[in-house]
Amino acid sequence: MSSPTGVQGITEADIANYLANTPGFFERHAELLSSIQLSSPHGTRAVSLQERQMDLLREKHKGLEQKIMEMIRHGQENVAIADRLHRYTRALMLTVDAADLPEVVVRELKQQFLIPQAGIRVWGLPSAPADREFAREVSADAKSFASSLTLPYCGANVGFEAAGWLDDASTVASLAMIPLRHGATTDAFGLLVLGSPDATRFAADMGTEFLMRIGEIASAGLSRLIRVE
Repeated sequence: MSSPTGVQGITEADIANYLANTPGFFERHAELLSSIQLSSPHGTRAVSLQERQMDLLREKHKGLEQKIMEMIRHGQENVAIADRLHRYTRALMLTVDAADLPEVVVRELKQQFLIPQAGIRVWGLPSAPADREFAREVSADAKSFASSLTLPYCGANVGFEAAGWLDDASTVASLAMIPLRHGATTDAFGLLVLGSPDATRFAADMGTEFLMRIGEIASAGLSRLIRVE
């Protein structure tokens, strides 16, 4: 059976485009709104166009509510992180004896950010306190590795020398190693290492901006130590 003249070749897209560009159509044919029946997304029964539109609006509203709740949750998490970073920074600033700073860095990171294990080494000190763990000998390879890091290293514990600075390296599955330096172009004067038994805690694909901030604050605080005459 042939199509009526003028109808042949008309597609659903043509109809949709016509209705979208003819806002007065349903005003002139208001009876269509009450007669159109659509399938309900919540069952097999038919619903009116108005009911279907209300369902769509409710779904959209629910989606917006979820996004708002997610934004609030992220905001609360960011505030909590900022508070921990503030306490970490404050502890460094309140440390009177510069020789105590490396231990304060390690202690505060473990306490504030719930890091299972942490260690630090600082080299090139004018007068190294031999009895302090942070001043123990570091190989030339480890120093070169620290200076080569433009960003903190995050990944698996594959036998790095720095892993040996932790209390129990055998239980550490992932590491974060943060170079300590003054400026991106200078050699590192130390290395901060964080360890976790969770292989995903310091994953290779994680963002490192926050770790960089931790390293910058530690480096600034430790400048008092490396300038001791």
